[in-house]
This record gives sequence, C-alpha cells and structure tokens, in this order.
Amino acid sequence: MIYAAGAIGLGLAGLAFGDFALQWQPVPQGVPARETLSAISGLALLAAGSALLWRRSALFGALALAVMYGLWSVALKTPALIARPLEMVSWLGFAETLAMAAGGLTLAALTLPAGITEARMRLTARIAFGLCQPVFGFSHFAYAAFTAAMVPAWIPPGGLFWAWATGVFHIAGGLAILSGVQARLAATLLAVMYAGFALLLHAPRAAAAPAAHIEWVMLGIAASMCGAAWAIRAGLDPAARPWGFLDRKDPAAEGP
Repeated sequence: MIYAAGAIGLGLAGLAFGDFALQWQPVPQGVPARETLSAISGLALLAAGSALLWRRSALFGALALAVMYGLWSVALKTPALIARPLEMVSWLGFAETLAMAAGGLTLAALTLPAGITEARMRLTARIAFGLCQPVFGFSHFAYAAFTAAMVPAWIPPGGLFWAWATGVFHIAGGLAILSGVQARLAATLLAVMYAGFALLLHAPRAAAAPAAHIEWVMLGIAASMCGAAWAIRAGLDPAARPWGFLDRKDPAAEGP
C-alpha cells in the first residue's frame, strides 16, 4: 500500500539522516535531546507504516499515522499559521500534513464495523482532505515559478503550464470531494496526479542526489499524499474494499 510505503520511507529517511522531516516536521534546533527525538519519530513512522501491511495491526498503524501527522499539523504548523496567516506557505505546510492525517483516519475507519463512528470518521477525513486541495492549488499559483522549476524539462509543453494546470486540478478535485459531485473520480485522479509527482519528479531527483535529505522527504510526502487520496476514494465507497486485509467485518455475520 502506497500510504504505508510513504510512512516507511519517511521513517527510514529520518533514521538515515538523523533528523526530522525538515519543513514538514519543523522541530526547533534548540529542543533538548533533539537527535534522540528524531530517531523516535523515525522509528514510530516505520512501525506505524509497517503495521498497515498486516490486517491484525492495520487499525493501530492507521490511527498512529493519523495522530502523528495530525500533531505535525496542529503542534508544529499552527504556530507559523497564526504568526503569518497571510503567507501561502504557512497554509501549505499545515494543509499537507493535515491531508496525510485524513488518509490515516479514513484507513482506520475502513477497519471498523460499519456504523455511526466509522461514518463520522470517514466524513471528517473527507472534509479535511477536500479543504486542503484548494490550498495546494492556490499555492501553485502563488509560487508558479518555483513549481514550474520542479517539472522535468522533457515533459511538454513546459513547467509553467503544469504549475497552473495542476493548481486547477487540485482546486477542482477538492471541490468535487467536498460537494460529492464525481467525488470518487476526483479522488482517483488526485491519487494519479500525486503518483505522477512521486514517479516523475521526486524519485528521479532522489536518485540523482541520494545524499540530499530533502529529496527523500519530498518523495515520502508525495507517496503519502497519493496513498491518502486513494484512501479517501475507498472511504467514499467503503463497500468496494480495495484492500483484502482491510475487509470490513459485518457484526451481524459474526456469532455471539
């Protein structure tokens, strides 16, 4: 599962480079025992991502990632958002980690018996994920030149076109998920777009600069976002059950 792979990748990168996930996890340098805490964070990501790969531990893994990414968003990103609310970058960091948390919350819901609790979890995650997408879209407009520079030169018709186009795709996808109009299609296309980011942009950059921590973190974030979008897709139609090890249990079918 790509959501699990993203978390495992972030954990391994943290352990290999002895640091947190850079601007996505901006723990101040002066924090006591910072290196030890970064190692604990890396191990936690690795353990939670690995737990998602087995049915018996999937609920633990999904909830752990939802909580960890949620704490990144609230504890580490909210102060910057409050201090600089008019800067798009403050909203971007907050939204990225919140969207990843929404993916974990949805996967946790999909392991639970159908009912009010899991329905509310899926709805909460859907709203959070949908609200994050326009933030990504507007950030592509605000930082069009930076976004365009990330696009490989061999992809036509050019980086600036894709900076604007993917900005529009983010906004349209978010509105579709929030409104319920072609929501599953929107989540599917968003997952494909994030997969494209991971495979066409970030994987080659990480391979070209294996000593650059930022490249591995961006690859892990892109993979996590792809997995989160696919989880939201599954949450919009939980009966589809795209992962065998996350088959939902029917309480009526189980004996006393």
